[in-house]
Amino acid sequence: MAEYKHIALHVENRVGWVDFDRPPINAMHPDMVREIHQGVRQYHDDEQVRVIVLGSAMARFFSTGADIAVFKTMSRDELVDWADMAHDLVRTLRQSDKPLLAAIGGTAVGSGLEMTLHCDLRFAATDARFGQPEININYIPPVGATQALARLIGRPRAIRLLYDGEMFSAQEAHDMGLVDTLLAPDELRREVQAYGESLAAKPPEALAAIRQTVTLGGSMSFDEGLALEREHIVRLAESENLREGLAAFLEKRPPQWQG
Repeated sequence: MAEYKHIALHVENRVGWVDFDRPPINAMHPDMVREIHQGVRQYHDDEQVRVIVLGSAMARFFSTGADIAVFKTMSRDELVDWADMAHDLVRTLRQSDKPLLAAIGGTAVGSGLEMTLHCDLRFAATDARFGQPEININYIPPVGATQALARLIGRPRAIRLLYDGEMFSAQEAHDMGLVDTLLAPDELRREVQAYGESLAAKPPEALAAIRQTVTLGGSMSFDEGLALEREHIVRLAESENLREGLAAFLEKRPPQWQG
């Protein structure tokens, strides 16, 4: 089991939490992003974990984005390496075969917020605050936001948000489709955990097929997406869990999923 300095991992009822944990404000730097990537991969490889959640160990700060003091000293080559590392994390998040949820509380700015864009669903506290302010330092979001935002909220809204670089409320995030569910701050983690447990009770093969056909298929042509869908249909048709699901339905009993 790896040891972590900047994140906290814990698993409850097959739901694995990756909590950002770099006091005081969860400012991101390369070592922290490496740990986040490693933590996500650890849960990918853990058969006991069915659902992965990105969260924060600090109620007031989900993440304030990049640690400017660290980035100020980075060379061009180091900044390029940072972008490559961030994009490797993006690919891992988007290619995951396990559902990914985000529990966003407090301030969610920059790279930390960007990571949630690659999750399936984003739950946010009603008092959360959001922003992508990179333009104000002559930079752009490096964790795939330029691609994910347009797919989530449409090109006009995405480009306006990135052009303006301003903070906005949880309600505004919800209205534009950036956040899926708003929750009272003291209910956020409990509700996300409960939803994660409901997913963990479902057949893992079908969850993986849904996630990959929608997430990966969404960036393909329609015919390519259909081909990917067919691949998963064929795979599921051969599964023991499909036979179990059909038998349970006909016998009017709860299914007992394998895996």
